[in-house]
Amino acid sequence: MNLQEVKTIKNFFLVLFFISFFLLLKGKSLAYEEVDVSRAGKIVGRITLKGDIPKPRIFSLSIYPFGTFCKKISNGKGHVLLKDFIVGENGGLWNAVISIQNITKGKPFPLIQKEFVAVDCMFHPADVAAKEQFTMDENGQMHHEHPNVAILENHQPISIINQDPIVHNIQVFQNERGNIILNTPLPVSNHPRGGGLHFDRGKRISQMICGMHEFMQSWGFVVDNPYYALSSKDGTYEIDQVLPGEYIVSIWHPHYKIYEKRVVVPENGSTRLNFEFDASLVKRPLYESQTRFRMDTAIPEEHLLKEGDDRLIIDD
Repeated sequence: MNLQEVKTIKNFFLVLFFISFFLLLKGKSLAYEEVDVSRAGKIVGRITLKGDIPKPRIFSLSIYPFGTFCKKISNGKGHVLLKDFIVGENGGLWNAVISIQNITKGKPFPLIQKEFVAVDCMFHPADVAAKEQFTMDENGQMHHEHPNVAILENHQPISIINQDPIVHNIQVFQNERGNIILNTPLPVSNHPRGGGLHFDRGKRISQMICGMHEFMQSWGFVVDNPYYALSSKDGTYEIDQVLPGEYIVSIWHPHYKIYEKRVVVPENGSTRLNFEFDASLVKRPLYESQTRFRMDTAIPEEHLLKEGDDRLIIDD
């Protein structure tokens, strides 16, 4: 093969790439149309949790690499308490996803290319303020509250910057089938790492877990239009600029199935949709029901590592 033939082949694949990229963007534009929403209404409401708040999952820092660097999110006794349910006054539930199904036209729909940070041994959406992640109790003790749900778009990339002084790993699972759709190392760097997320048709739930620190977890929910909201810490939410009509609304929170409700949105008005999750329906996977932090229960108490133990210190 001569040089001219090589150049011809390279140019062919370059043209093919740009055509494919154009068709991908064009496909999205054909699936959703931006139109005038001056007569639009909105959906407002509140998401609550009924019953006892599910107990947090407990992870001992002593069994994870570089666990001493993760103390900020610990309970001060060498354990990370991963709270999947942050509940405010009157049962308001944080981080529930409310989204409208099958909308083909409406307000602008910019690409969702989600950015995360790995900081203090947790994956956080980069747009969540630090003040949303930590609270003080009545005794002045700081508690970590993990903003653990992000909105995603299929076939779009996510990026993560590792701000910790230790190495992490990104593993994104497509939860409805369990297979990994992204797996990449996350070294200490100011440069973002990540990749594209390609979900099977109809799949919407994902979970991102660090391959080195199991307690580093973040959930994702896939949408195909701009009509969605995450509930705030008091459980309230609002989806605005919705064209008048009848819609199916999806409501989801980690550890639940996706629920559906039918609503009618009036012209230049609002409709209220409240929803209550039942805490008694939360069932942990079997592998999460272990006790004693996955340690042999026969190990004498005096042999277990404790906070302040010299054996927890990692040399440079």
